[in-house]
Amino acid sequence: MNDPVELAPQPHATATALPACYYVDASMTARDRASIFDATWQLVAHVSQLRNAGDHVVADFAGLPVLAVRGGDDVIRVFHNVCRHRAGPIAQCDGLAAKSLRCRYHGWTYTLEGQLRAAPEMQGVEDFDVADIRLPQLAVRVWQGLVFAAVDAARAPDFDAFVTGIDARLGGDRGLERYGNHHRASYDIACNWKVYVDNYLEGYHVPHVHPGLNRLLDYRSYRTELERWHSLQWSPLESDASLYGNGDALYYWLWPNTMLNILPGRMQTNTVIPLGVDRCRVLFDSYYAPDDSDAGQARRDADLSFSDEVQHEDLGICEDVQRGFASGSYVPGRLNPLRESGVHHFHEMLRAAYRQSSPDA
Repeated sequence: MNDPVELAPQPHATATALPACYYVDASMTARDRASIFDATWQLVAHVSQLRNAGDHVVADFAGLPVLAVRGGDDVIRVFHNVCRHRAGPIAQCDGLAAKSLRCRYHGWTYTLEGQLRAAPEMQGVEDFDVADIRLPQLAVRVWQGLVFAAVDAARAPDFDAFVTGIDARLGGDRGLERYGNHHRASYDIACNWKVYVDNYLEGYHVPHVHPGLNRLLDYRSYRTELERWHSLQWSPLESDASLYGNGDALYYWLWPNTMLNILPGRMQTNTVIPLGVDRCRVLFDSYYAPDDSDAGQARRDADLSFSDEVQHEDLGICEDVQRGFASGSYVPGRLNPLRESGVHHFHEMLRAAYRQSSPDA
């Protein structure tokens, strides 16, 4: 698990994939959280879900429950969703217009700004003052209408470097912060979270696994571009693709587990949440350009149906790959330099994180 040969940097032209142990060893769940998830920016929500004071969204950062809320001062904050009394949840689901944040276990109540306001039957308790107790707060950045938070901002990348180049590529008139009509689909998959990310990061499998998507994209023109903290896969849409019209399909991956699938009039975010070494949950959140017409609703319905079809195709192959990793048969294979540069980029980032967390580091 800490073999310096396995974790040494590999040139792109001769690289092999990551060994199976990093996908199946039980110790990887805690290691990934400590060395990767706690030291990165994680997607929490879109601003359309947090329009007004008291609107809130719950999320899971690889085992850390968090809560995003717009305060009475109009500031979006992200807190640990863990009561400071005895670890009960402050909120169990998304909600609108809350006046306060109340733990369901014993009723301890916090302001929208995270300050404890009331603790039932604790009056007169020695050395106890509600003014001394606040929910732990995470660093927050709002970008392109998306709310990101970092558990340990000192270890997380500089946010401007994290998203460098994306604004210019998207252009100034897309207006993603104005998108709405939010819809969420959730998929529990019997694979390690890295299997799902690997699969996302290459179009090599599209002609073989996704017949419908293969007709939509121009596979011959499918390209991958790499930056320090993210990568972009893109393809022109086929001109007769009536679902989206003309334009490009942009598939951004942001280290380590966030995907932005941007097509004309639609942005879909994918967040991959580890649930164990061989299980993950993928949240598909879709947002659309303002259009309340019947035709707009029909396009949204068609998009959601098509997305679900593609996701079930990915779900099956990811679970098959996890079984292959667990079989004991797999020896890391060579990566395709053209089609799997995004996978190599991800694996090099993983190797770097694991080298830093090695006992010998």
